[in-house]
Amino acid sequence: MEFGLWQVWEGGWVGAILRGAAVTIAVAVAAMLGGFIVGVACGLIKWGRVRPLTYLVDGYTALVRGVPELLIIYLLFFSSVEFVGKVATAFGYAGLADSGYAFIIAVISIGAISGAYSTEVVRGALAAIPQGHIEAARALGLPGPRIFRRIIAPQMLRIAVPGMNNVWQVTIKDTALVSVVGLQELMRTAFIGSGTTRHPFIFYLIAAVVYLAITLVSQFGIDQAERGLRLRERK
Repeated sequence: MEFGLWQVWEGGWVGAILRGAAVTIAVAVAAMLGGFIVGVACGLIKWGRVRPLTYLVDGYTALVRGVPELLIIYLLFFSSVEFVGKVATAFGYAGLADSGYAFIIAVISIGAISGAYSTEVVRGALAAIPQGHIEAARALGLPGPRIFRRIIAPQMLRIAVPGMNNVWQVTIKDTALVSVVGLQELMRTAFIGSGTTRHPFIFYLIAAVVYLAITLVSQFGIDQAERGLRLRERK
């Protein structure tokens, strides 16, 4: 064990692990932001029963939640790489598909997964808002945009925080799946390090500790945000 840890330190793997962790966080944050935007839009559509868009959203959430996440990544990556490669070659940019493309696909695929689950969280949060609050605002003659901004959105955010916390935790762990497309995030770095040094237990243990640290720090931040939203609503 001591020899393995010494190899990690002397071989420059600490920096590689930190860079991999940074890529993991970047993918997770970008995917979560994109997924949240998609979730709010799709959640409002489902809550408001906007037809025929409701059917499209239902199909999207059913498809993404019913298919393994790894398969979604494979489908998006390998189908789009061929298309982008042909387009890029036609315009004289043959190396475009290899330059940062894995990161883009990782964000899109994980964001699509996050968006499907965020949609249901947002829809549930909107359904939990007491209908009397909205009816009272309408009785006062408040316009629709103001009702959403002052009544619906604040309550939706407060109710949705616990569910979005779960989506965030899952999103962080789902980033490990994008290692299959060659993106050198934390899991891919651990895989390469374990194969190079022949100490898989040490590298995967370090990766587990880093993932746990990320989730614990983010959990603390989300708890603080949830507490702040509750205090703001009471005021």
